[in-house]
Amino acid sequence: MTVNKVLLVGNLGRDAEIRNTAGGTQVASLRLATTDRQKSASGEWTDHTEWHSVVCFGKLAELMDRFGKKGKQLYVEGRIQTREYTDKDGNKRWSTEVIAGEIRLLGGARDDAQGQSTAPSRAPARDDG
Repeated sequence: MTVNKVLLVGNLGRDAEIRNTAGGTQVASLRLATTDRQKSASGEWTDHTEWHSVVCFGKLAELMDRFGKKGKQLYVEGRIQTREYTDKDGNKRWSTEVIAGEIRLLGGARDDAQGQSTAPSRAPARDDG
């Protein structure tokens, strides 16, 4: 038995980038930041930020098109996928991404002067297709 499952809670570093496949499926690319607080040898606390590339399709991409704004806090559940490609100079490269199967909108990224959230705290956000 094997398991490939990722759970992340973090903030978008930029607005979601939206595109469509040749078949018309909407795709969203996200840059999600997670931060880990660590105590140094001298006893001082430091933050370490890790950046994750997240990709989602269909209904999740539509959700991100609407609500995926810089600073928005998200819960992401998915799987890790590494793909190989050739860059413009002909070099082999690898890219590791999280393929999202579920996204929940959490706090962060208020969009108006009254501090109203851009979306309900739990929006329909599962892509089973």
